[in-house]
Amino acid sequence: MATSAAPAAAPCVAPGSFLTLHYRLAGPAGDIINTFGGKPATLTLGSGELSPAVEQRLLGLPEGTHTRFELAAGEAFGDRNPEMLQWVARSLLNQMGDPDERYAVGDVVQFPTPDGLGSYAGAVRQVGRDGEGDAVLFDFNHPLAGQPVSFEVQLIGVL
Repeated sequence: MATSAAPAAAPCVAPGSFLTLHYRLAGPAGDIINTFGGKPATLTLGSGELSPAVEQRLLGLPEGTHTRFELAAGEAFGDRNPEMLQWVARSLLNQMGDPDERYAVGDVVQFPTPDGLGSYAGAVRQVGRDGEGDAVLFDFNHPLAGQPVSFEVQLIGVL
């Protein structure tokens, strides 16, 4: 008599899971990140690549899931923090990069972390104080801080 094994349950997302997935992160102005139609992303849950609120929504989902979540304003990336708007002296920017670099509103610039092991991004909001070119105003808030966020995910693999 032949016996057939029950189909194995699909692995589910748990803390520390290694994921292969397509995802789309969008705010009111549209997509910020969209891997659909391209190479899927790979990441480890809990490594900081996704916000804790987004990661929380993934916990327990089985491999193969394709779903969308709506997160309220500020839930995914916190509220906008006015202290994250900072003037950076042109002399410091020159030391960190190309002294001939021209900055324009909307440019995103990578800055090294104090330990030199990572980086963080700032978006240019204004060039020059009082019409002078001696400083650049950067916004270090996440682009979706204080906004509602739509997160669509297709879980391709869960390890």
